[in-house]
Amino acid sequence: MAMEGEEEVDPVEDIQRVIETMVQFGEYRKTQKKESHNLVRRFKLMLPLLEELRDLPQPLHQDGLAWLAKLKDALLSARELLKLCSQGSKIHLALECESVMIDFQKVYDKLSQVFACVPCDELGVSDEIKEQLELMHVQLRRARRRTDTQDIELAMDMMVVFSDEDDRNADSAIIERLAKKLELHSVEDLNVETVAIWNLAEERKGQQAQSTKRIIDLLNRFKQIAGMEETNVLNDPAMPKVLERSTSLIIPHEFLCPITLEIMTDPVIIATGQTYERESIEKWFRANHNTCPKTRQPLEHQSLAPNCALKSLIEEWCEKKNFKLPKKYNFSVQESSSIDSRDEIPSLVESLSSIHLEEQRKAVEKIRMISKESPENRVLVAQLGGIPPLVQLLPYPDSKIQEHAVTALLNLSIDEGNKSLISKEGAIPAIIEVLENGSCVAKENSAATLFSLSMLDEIKEIVGQSNGIPPLVNLLRNGTVRGKKDAATALFNLSLNHANKGRAIRAGIVAPLLQLLKDTNLGMIDEALSILLLLVLNSEGRQEIGTLSFIETLVGFMREGTPKNKECAASVLLELCSHNSQFILAALQFGVYDHLIEIKQTGTNRAQRKAIAILELISKSEQI
Repeated sequence: MAMEGEEEVDPVEDIQRVIETMVQFGEYRKTQKKESHNLVRRFKLMLPLLEELRDLPQPLHQDGLAWLAKLKDALLSARELLKLCSQGSKIHLALECESVMIDFQKVYDKLSQVFACVPCDELGVSDEIKEQLELMHVQLRRARRRTDTQDIELAMDMMVVFSDEDDRNADSAIIERLAKKLELHSVEDLNVETVAIWNLAEERKGQQAQSTKRIIDLLNRFKQIAGMEETNVLNDPAMPKVLERSTSLIIPHEFLCPITLEIMTDPVIIATGQTYERESIEKWFRANHNTCPKTRQPLEHQSLAPNCALKSLIEEWCEKKNFKLPKKYNFSVQESSSIDSRDEIPSLVESLSSIHLEEQRKAVEKIRMISKESPENRVLVAQLGGIPPLVQLLPYPDSKIQEHAVTALLNLSIDEGNKSLISKEGAIPAIIEVLENGSCVAKENSAATLFSLSMLDEIKEIVGQSNGIPPLVNLLRNGTVRGKKDAATALFNLSLNHANKGRAIRAGIVAPLLQLLKDTNLGMIDEALSILLLLVLNSEGRQEIGTLSFIETLVGFMREGTPKNKECAASVLLELCSHNSQFILAALQFGVYDHLIEIKQTGTNRAQRKAIAILELISKSEQI
């Protein structure tokens, strides 16, 4: 319980912050790089669990809070180890390599014990998360120390250099080889190492003096080879200045994707103004979420805008810091299955064209699964020619093959380069055919595929010209809740194209949108209002939508809706009133004035701007 005047800390967010500080360590020493990255990767597997815990009813059960405290303690131990491997002396870490590896084992043991006793029932986590926790526990138990050939060679060189009896310890060839292996051959590297050794000596406080002296002696040998002056690290008066200049690499917080905590390579902005890695937020949307992962605000649309300014800053920072962007990891708990899957891809692609129906069915189902696992799989399936046979399978009368094929294309389309490849193979008409006549799941995934593909402007036009909008409107009208949401996101994206606005109106989109406004249980009011806002930009749309009953509905949302409802309703009303003063009079008759004053004072920033603009229109109309 927090003391009076102190803010109570959310234990789940507290753990997320601990993980976030860990992933900000930009680089790890070569001797511990593999283990460090493996450990960090496992922490990222915890993110889905933490996301679910954030949404659980508060307060959490006492057993759950106690477990979270144990998890945090284990994570803090891991963070100290990772900090050492990121900022510690390279010479010291190479010398103590075996000891550090044992520390990794201790961390794994501690984490394994924590995940062996998760109070799932008390926490109320889903069955899916339970399975992930069990798999994570198995992986942690199986984690073993690994020492490859290069580590053994390094250990031998360190043994020779630090031996009192070996005559070879003065051999410059060994020193040069060791400097290269430890990446201590540039002036910048050696300055950073000097700081790390100074910190090590400070921590030891005069103890292990002989070991510290040997480390400093080897550092000076490296400096000698690099043409630098030898220094007395412990008594050098210039050390404070070196400390200021030579700091370990920490990735700026704003460069990390809030979902995966990876440094972003393709940052995009969503409706709330938050920035995410494109692949991560698209995966979030594919999981049927319509909220901002960070703020939990409902989204009025799922369009993504490239954050070019941030991308440029990240690239400049990477160049300045000589930081290489890491390879994307597969965050599935089943790590090893991804590697096995990649080995299977060539034969699976070949089986897509088999004359045996059962072989085709198994191959397309497997490709559907592995194309969901990782970015590498999506690229590889496309490179090996998997897209054309998948498109050819779309018209198959076998409903399961059809469903698997369209869903595989959906997964493949997450990759930006694959979007145009899918379109060039003539997939759009075939996907629309599935949308019209496929199974329930196939229809939903067809709508989601059209949304994903239509992120490219040229594909928006192709979908419209291919008569893809009427079946989406039909799904919006008659589909399941998931189907309606998939159709709504696709229709919003397509309606960003001017010609598609008219096509959507002529396809009868207005009636199901108005129905969504009435059916509050679906939770799609903001989505419907966002699409209506696009449609009223079109003269046909204003004519179709601008009725007295609709004005009354908008005023009702401005009176009793959520802050986001009020913002969206005010935006639509402003657009209507800007083109027809009769709508101003109608809105006033329904009592909009008082609601506008309230929104002006207490609404969201965007809602306040819209309310002020409508009030100005009212003022002008009264002067006429």
